[in-house]
Amino acid sequence: MKRSKVLMLVGVVLLASLFVLPLWNITLEAPQYPEPIGFNIHINKLADMNPNDIKNINIMNHYVGMKEIPETLPEFELFPYVVIGAILLGLIIGFKMNYKWYLVWFIIMCVLGFLGMYDFYLWEYDYGHSLSDKAAIQFKNPDGTPMAYQPPLFGTKTILNFVAHSYPRSGAYLLFTGMILSVVAFFVGRKESAL
Repeated sequence: MKRSKVLMLVGVVLLASLFVLPLWNITLEAPQYPEPIGFNIHINKLADMNPNDIKNINIMNHYVGMKEIPETLPEFELFPYVVIGAILLGLIIGFKMNYKWYLVWFIIMCVLGFLGMYDFYLWEYDYGHSLSDKAAIQFKNPDGTPMAYQPPLFGTKTILNFVAHSYPRSGAYLLFTGMILSVVAFFVGRKESAL
């Protein structure tokens, strides 16, 4: 088997890691929590970093009028099928198509990644801005509007006395590695076809 095909197939198979490894993480640090609290985002669930973290976050959020972090999201029904579809398409391309199709798979993965991040941003925006008028504690911006508590999409942000971190986890790194391998496979395949 040509090296380009092997690289492409390895890249595709790395996507299967998303079924066991977290894709993203949101962590909160605050003086009242000696250990940071947070949760990992998988393609099919949210999982506590430490026991009861999501429950503790929901208790805090209740006082400022934020929605609860749900046990499940509609996306969790769809994402596993999207990943399976991407893996099957990648395997078909890897086994049956020529190296030029490796870039097609990479572009499809980029589009899916962008859509996933956009969906994540919309969830964070709604989560941080849709506040109850009946909240026990209401913080206002200098202009009198309600303060928003949206965590960062990527990076670190201070929200009142919390420092929120939002970063990829091992599943995202393996996904990205798989995508890069498909590009490497394209160039290797082009070189192989010129010989």
